[in-house]
Amino acid sequence: MRDRGRLTAPGSLSNTAMLAPEAELPATSSGDLAALAAEYGLRPSSVRPPLLPYLRLVWERRHFILAYATARNVSMYTEAKLGQLWQVLTPLLNSAVYYLIFGVIFQANRGIEHYTAYLVIGVFFFSFTERSIVVGSTVMRANLPLIRALHFPRASLPLSYVLVEFQQLLVSLVVVFAIVISTGEYPTWYWFLLLPVLLVQGMFNVGAAFLMARLGAGAQDFSQLIPFLTRVWRYFCGVMYSITSLPSYATLPLWAKDLISLNPAAVYISLARFALMSTQRANAPGAKPYNLANCALFNARHSPPLQAFCHPVVVPTELWLAAVGWAVVALIAGMVFFWQAETRYGRG
Repeated sequence: MRDRGRLTAPGSLSNTAMLAPEAELPATSSGDLAALAAEYGLRPSSVRPPLLPYLRLVWERRHFILAYATARNVSMYTEAKLGQLWQVLTPLLNSAVYYLIFGVIFQANRGIEHYTAYLVIGVFFFSFTERSIVVGSTVMRANLPLIRALHFPRASLPLSYVLVEFQQLLVSLVVVFAIVISTGEYPTWYWFLLLPVLLVQGMFNVGAAFLMARLGAGAQDFSQLIPFLTRVWRYFCGVMYSITSLPSYATLPLWAKDLISLNPAAVYISLARFALMSTQRANAPGAKPYNLANCALFNARHSPPLQAFCHPVVVPTELWLAAVGWAVVALIAGMVFFWQAETRYGRG
């Protein structure tokens, strides 16, 4: 084909007038494009906003966060015949297993009055923190399609998942209260202390979930490791037994005792037991004036009331200070750490 011209019909060309080439756009520098974008108020969608505006964006999405968490909570057990009952049955079954192993076989209930209530409180409150950390480590990878399809502050996702765990804990507390009362621990004004305990524990869980979300988004292997770490953590928090009744506890150096007694999960569990169980308040070390003979008798026989005559390793004031400190540090550090990688989420 020697002639090139205008296409007038399928398979034929006109040999008359030649097509005039379309006018080419003038070359534009990146500076001109930036000026043009600024003129019309355009900005890159992937730019990370400053921290305070970012927090305002998260607050503006509070209705989305609540609706998303509620929807996940409702749909979590829709395929199970017992449905939402599994929110309560799962920790109850765990409590039954721990009671059989530690309360009956290993007799870890020595030195503890109303061991059933003691155990159930420990299992439920530790599960709240454990589940928040585990699901936080997988939240970004589990929601890649949502992250890539919609533009929203990514912190909404870890918040939603922790809110799911908090909603499940609130349902479970009905069972906890029933078990505590059935063991002879009746409601007192101290029960209202559970409200600030839930507040500071929730703050800590949110911060931990932010931290785990960023680490889990960068490496899937990290998410596989988290359940094993939390399982080890469970045995250092006094979930199934009293830390002070361990045979080797008295010989530990002071820093080791503080490390065991003041780790976050142990602090929140201890405060929850202190609020709900009058026997924990009455029999706590330091509740009565120190008596060497009675304390030695407790170490020999593990009679719960005698424990009150021993020196305390930590007092309730130190537990509250540790609870608030862990909550504030975890929330601020986790939020900043997560926000710094805001533009990386969704890349897979």
